[in-house]
Amino acid sequence: MDDLNGQSNVPVGSASRTLSRPGHVKRATPRSAEACLFFVFQADRPLLPGMRCSLAKVDEIAIGRGSERRVTTDGRRLAVELPDLWVSSRHARLNRVLGAWGIEDCKSRNGTLVNGIPVERSPLADGDLIELGQSFLIFREGVAGSDAPAVAEVDARQGAAPGLATLSAELAGEFERLQTMARSRVPVVVRGESGTGKEMIAWALHFLSGRTGTLQAVNCGSLPSMLVESELFGFRKGAFSGATEDRPGLVRSAEGGTLFLDEIGDLPLPAQASLLRVLQEGEVLPVGATRPVKVDFRLVAATHRDLDALVESDRFRADLLARIGGFTITLPPLRERREDIGLIVAELLRRNLGEQAAEVAFSPSAVRTLFGYAWPFNIRELDRCVEAAIVLSASGPIDVAHLPAAVTAIRSQRGGREPRAKRADPALSELDRKRREDIIAALRESGGNVSAAARGLGKARVQVQRWIKRYAIDPRSFRPSP
Repeated sequence: MDDLNGQSNVPVGSASRTLSRPGHVKRATPRSAEACLFFVFQADRPLLPGMRCSLAKVDEIAIGRGSERRVTTDGRRLAVELPDLWVSSRHARLNRVLGAWGIEDCKSRNGTLVNGIPVERSPLADGDLIELGQSFLIFREGVAGSDAPAVAEVDARQGAAPGLATLSAELAGEFERLQTMARSRVPVVVRGESGTGKEMIAWALHFLSGRTGTLQAVNCGSLPSMLVESELFGFRKGAFSGATEDRPGLVRSAEGGTLFLDEIGDLPLPAQASLLRVLQEGEVLPVGATRPVKVDFRLVAATHRDLDALVESDRFRADLLARIGGFTITLPPLRERREDIGLIVAELLRRNLGEQAAEVAFSPSAVRTLFGYAWPFNIRELDRCVEAAIVLSASGPIDVAHLPAAVTAIRSQRGGREPRAKRADPALSELDRKRREDIIAALRESGGNVSAAARGLGKARVQVQRWIKRYAIDPRSFRPSP
């Protein structure tokens, strides 16, 4: 049996990586859309790398437990082994029939869930969240293809700089181009909604540029309207009332480094004209000065606004846009790159906890919540969520109770369908069906421990035992597979 990258029965970790250091990058070439299966999170081991599997040349995927993550193929059949003790040796199977994908549980001990609902057999739709034991996968059927490896494992630390790791082949191609541009002087514009990581991209560019100066970040929208030019370009003593000493300004503070102008679309037109002169001449004229001062910096500009539309409405200079737009990258909102949530969480855990990040675990219900939320404020909101959860969990597993109310209360607004209702026994009332599903969820969380499940439900153990007997639930089926 050979793996999809032409190697024989090898761990995925030894396969080709999606990203690498500059000089060792092959740019991915877009092709038609294809189905992909993303391995996005393992609740008890959140630092594990993610994995992308192209399904373009596959008709069947068998998933089971193994000592390490391993992917092999035999013709158009893919076999995936996961290092998850809660996954059965033969856990689930995905099949393509007449072009449509579906999933079937192979009588596993802990069951298969799609969008949080236990299933025995179910069709799959774009964006479905699949849960096998502690492992979470996302099925996508309209992903832009590329000539990237058919199977690629991606670690949050493997990007050439922090923030440049992604499971999306299309976005990885953009990040590779960004790495290529890093050592040049070409200005870069980063577009995207608020909180999508624009400043992180600026820091990545600065890190990869090799420039010895600092990165000077400026929020153009927060500059006082009457003091924009003096703040940016500096001033001489006596230039105006209150100018009691010379100030170099924010632009000169980036000497030898990177100037990051966040929300450049909010810069007033007079300041835009001055900035254009700085970029054209390579020199800045402080307020009150008669001689310009030479400057050397790399410009990175960011905006959540449509600069082309601002040009059309005469609120942004067309010549300035032409000057700064040497290379443009657009960051998608987090709701459109759900497959990267696991990588981002891993990076946030390492940033907050260092080596202790390896000790963190999540409950499956907390993971379901993270992947089900729409994240309207993007990575910035996820950052605050993880930071607070670390503190509230007090070194224990991160559970739903440790997540912000906004995250747990709002239903996902992502594209794709909502979780489907479980097929219920017609003999059970709506209350019984709901109670049975709650008990199953609690037993799954507790690994089949009835006492822990009762505590999670806030009920007496004897009452939960009565319900387990009434609804013919076997707690042993939720224990880790031997």
